[in-house]
Amino acid sequence: MATAPVPRSNPGMPSSRSIVFPAKQQVQLEEFVLPELKPDQVRVRTEISLMSTGTENTVFNRLFDPGTLWDRWVKYPFYPGYSAVGVIESVGEKVAQWKPGDRVAIRSKHASHSVAAADGVFAIPDSLSFEHAVWFALAKIAFHAVWAAECWLGDSVLVIGAGPIGQMAVRWARAAGAVRVLVVDEVPGRLAMARSGGAAVTIAQPIQAAREEILEGNGGGLPRIVIDSTGNAAVFAAALGLAADRGTVVILGDTGRPTTQTLTPDVLVRGLHIVGVHDGHSNAVWNNASITSLFCALATDGRFPLEGLNTHVFKPSEANLAYELANRDRASTMGILFDWRKS
Repeated sequence: MATAPVPRSNPGMPSSRSIVFPAKQQVQLEEFVLPELKPDQVRVRTEISLMSTGTENTVFNRLFDPGTLWDRWVKYPFYPGYSAVGVIESVGEKVAQWKPGDRVAIRSKHASHSVAAADGVFAIPDSLSFEHAVWFALAKIAFHAVWAAECWLGDSVLVIGAGPIGQMAVRWARAAGAVRVLVVDEVPGRLAMARSGGAAVTIAQPIQAAREEILEGNGGGLPRIVIDSTGNAAVFAAALGLAADRGTVVILGDTGRPTTQTLTPDVLVRGLHIVGVHDGHSNAVWNNASITSLFCALATDGRFPLEGLNTHVFKPSEANLAYELANRDRASTMGILFDWRKS
């Protein structure tokens, strides 16, 4: 992981900038100084970072209950962001695998520069643009949903919610060999992006009203896998009713109010499997490095379409406008980028 951009005094290092939430529903750009480079570390100059609208809006607005994981995690000042791409500026004396000028992805906050362990950055092919590569972290999170559901060739998959994480889940399901991917979302523009990513059937309905169209779109039966990417606790009960008998329901979106998620008789009567997935569910085979490498390979050869997902670009100095948009009209957004190459 990259070093958090905490303000500090270090006269030997250049000043950098980061986005910070000093308190609930407040955002500003803050200057800080990076720590000195250790022998096994690299310093990265950020080109672009991607807002995780679900996570960052939950944090910005404090949309979670006391005592939850969110409540334990979010302390102000809070430094948002976890998906950035850039160029290595310098390397520690023990670093052999990187050199200045290498293009890399890094799980970093929204900041102009970061320092990380050499094995905490991941190569970006020259043929993959920064604007597309910056989706690597959201793609990594969604990968866990498809992997945990044991999606196979010929499977049917329903993705509830066509936001950024849902878009990534659609693309992984197709890459895994699902023959039919269905997506339900109330925003037509998001459904068009899902179709571009491989969705065979898109349904512009509230999930509670979509059952008949799901059956029709899936050849008369319910899908074996249902992925709830919404983070909306009210969706969970409907998701349970839309999986086939002995099917799997994956909770991909982390709600801030888990006590309002309730089971239905479907779980016992129809023998459903419920799987919760999280960014931290890495293992020796599938982790930040291996999933990012696979994402880059598929994106480079067109098997993980990303064209058209970025809808807004802001200067870091316009962070207040970016979060205002994400709060006021989130449905009109998909990829919100901060371009650190601009002042």
